[in-house]
Amino acid sequence: MIEVKQSSISTGEFTRGVFATQDIKKGELFHVAPVVPYPNRQHRKIKKTVLEDYVFEYGKNHSAIVLGYGMLFNHSYDPNADYYINFDDHTFSYFAFKDIKAGEEIFINYNGEVDNNDPLWFN
Repeated sequence: MIEVKQSSISTGEFTRGVFATQDIKKGELFHVAPVVPYPNRQHRKIKKTVLEDYVFEYGKNHSAIVLGYGMLFNHSYDPNADYYINFDDHTFSYFAFKDIKAGEEIFINYNGEVDNNDPLWFN
């Protein structure tokens, strides 16, 4: 249903993105990614690595490294996908916020909400 390919919007060393291999209907779940949570007090160590740009907030006191394709979705302020966190089984579930056509790149809003237009931390 999804695959990693070169993205035309990515720059730098890693120019990857996640793309639909078939049409995905609005509301359809298309990926569940397990996470490795860690206490926020350990984040100072992660900040010294490339992983800093790939972690997610995970509740009030934790951050998480998202496995699977979860780390590879690119950002858009007009995303076609969203995710929710399932703390009970430590996963992020990604679903289509809009219809996504086969071959289209899948985007999430890095601010965690599809309509949050706050500046990103790395800009």
